[in-house]
Amino acid sequence: MAINSKLTFILASASPARRRLLNALGIHAAVMPSHFDESSLQIDNPAELVETLAECKAETVGRRLQERPGDGLLQRENTLILGCDSLLVVQGEIYGKPADEREAIARWERMSGDVGELHTGHALIDIKQEKILVRSRATRVYFAAVDTGEIAAYVATGEPLNCAGCFAIEGKGGAFVDKLEGCHTNVIGLSLPLLREMLRELGYQITDFWKNSGE
Repeated sequence: MAINSKLTFILASASPARRRLLNALGIHAAVMPSHFDESSLQIDNPAELVETLAECKAETVGRRLQERPGDGLLQRENTLILGCDSLLVVQGEIYGKPADEREAIARWERMSGDVGELHTGHALIDIKQEKILVRSRATRVYFAAVDTGEIAAYVATGEPLNCAGCFAIEGKGGAFVDKLEGCHTNVIGLSLPLLREMLRELGYQITDFWKNSGE
């Protein structure tokens, strides 16, 4: 299936990191955060939780656009909506974004020298085909042993307060990660190989975005 040049790709997330990943892939998405209340879900399985959250976010934006078709974003024959959600699991405990600096410091004191799993859920809605795909991917993260001074200085930058798992591997937090096992972009918040697979399952080719964008 060839992608129409008028295709609208909507990212149901306010994450600048996810938007940068899409831009690097040649997908210039319209950003429309869902503002879905994540606390409304109580699911213990991390993969199921991120998949459900991603699906809820994508569907929330889809319903909003259906209610406001005149805002120019929704073209029913040519719209894809991507919802994502990430969390970190360390020693069986699920972590999202830390509430404040105190929690971030305590979190890093537990994470230091340990191994965690970063789970990211992906939900992709195809308006034209009336289909939704929901997938997740997990990446093992090996954290370096960091001292209290490094933890305090890192938290003071504010970076970990905006990140699931309390670190941004593409930022200053990359210095505190020894290695990854699995997809590295998944740790940033969006697995590009998984997105490619999902697009192919819906009948699209990722390379068609490059042709339409002139890249």
